[in-house]
Amino acid sequence: MAYLDPGNLETDLQAGANHRYGLLWVILIGLIFALIIQSLAANLGVCTGKHLSELCRAEYPVMVKYCLWMIAEIAVVAADIPEVIGTAFALNILFHLPIWSGVLFTGFSTLILLGLQRYGVRKLEMLIATLILVMAACFFGEMSYVRPPAKELIKGMFVPNFRGQGATADAIALLGALIMPYTTEKLIKFKFECHDIVLQEACKFFLLESGFALLIAFMIYVAVVTVAGAACSRNLTAKVEEQCSDLTLNSASFLLKNVLRQKSASIIYAIAVLASGQSSAISCTYSGQYIMQGFLGLKIKRWMRNLITRSLAIAPSLLVSIIGGSAGASRLIIIASVRLGIIGINVYYLFTGFMGWLSHCSLPRAGTVLVGIVVFPLMAVYVVAVAYLMFRKDRVVTSPPKSVQPLPKIIWRKEEATPIMRYLVWTSSS
Repeated sequence: MAYLDPGNLETDLQAGANHRYGLLWVILIGLIFALIIQSLAANLGVCTGKHLSELCRAEYPVMVKYCLWMIAEIAVVAADIPEVIGTAFALNILFHLPIWSGVLFTGFSTLILLGLQRYGVRKLEMLIATLILVMAACFFGEMSYVRPPAKELIKGMFVPNFRGQGATADAIALLGALIMPYTTEKLIKFKFECHDIVLQEACKFFLLESGFALLIAFMIYVAVVTVAGAACSRNLTAKVEEQCSDLTLNSASFLLKNVLRQKSASIIYAIAVLASGQSSAISCTYSGQYIMQGFLGLKIKRWMRNLITRSLAIAPSLLVSIIGGSAGASRLIIIASVRLGIIGINVYYLFTGFMGWLSHCSLPRAGTVLVGIVVFPLMAVYVVAVAYLMFRKDRVVTSPPKSVQPLPKIIWRKEEATPIMRYLVWTSSS
């Protein structure tokens, strides 16, 4: 559910409307990267019983630790912006609420849902998943009407290209929306004190579980991109052409007109986006809690951490929605997704974009030189810092424990025990 969030829907719609099927390969590569990162996070949690933030606090010096914490907080805020704005768009479609009031309501509703999870988290997850899959089924049904050429779809998935205006920025936004911090930070925090074979089984099954979930997400992404690309590329009326020129979450319900009537399409689409935004916002809030507690080791109450995390995410969304309205909010989703892209791509995009701005800006020559003197060293510091994190030798031991004890029997009595955990208990005891 974390991958089927409003940010992903927005970037998929933009990619399909602007480039048809040409950026499907970016989605495929992004999900492969996400699977690798998720499996590494799962292996780390299985073998150490700690999540990434806790290990970073133990591993790095104080200055590096606080810098990483600030970067992680900014990343979580950027990841949470699409969820907040997407939920506000859904409320606007359903109840005609202004975007800014929808943003405020989103913050309070997320806190309420977090409080209600203690009474049945599985039921809430099932409800949200059902609503999202209903929308996915509508997009799959719409594909049967648009009938995209199979050859173009296959080519778009496996032949990389950046054709078309703004393709690089849209590709970075797609990657940023796929590789998000809250999909890895709170994945695993279990301590398996058992034989190495059981640890290997745990890592294998978590990999299979993540792979299956990402496969479903990829199929839904392909459906969304395909429907948007087909609807905005053939026999366009004046109204559809206007809608496709500025396709956003707030205006994309018309894509389901062949499967549902216009009013039904708007309602079902809005409910699914609402469910998507709320579920992703909950995941993002949990991730912010783990990041704050892990890096800083703060012993504060959960409701306070929830309030701080939600406030950090709502502030920029509320400001932009008040000033720029729905258009500004849609643009903020794309900007936030771009900021979450891969490090190497970000460096390249920042450098080329800054050089283009510097060469065409209206500043006097002295001002241009001064800006360059300030910005280029900061870029160099960023690259050096990333290299330091990559090649620094680890000091904290993260190897699996050499214990041969079976798993604690208490796991059998936990309501949260997953089928994977039950299987591991059975294998270790037998």
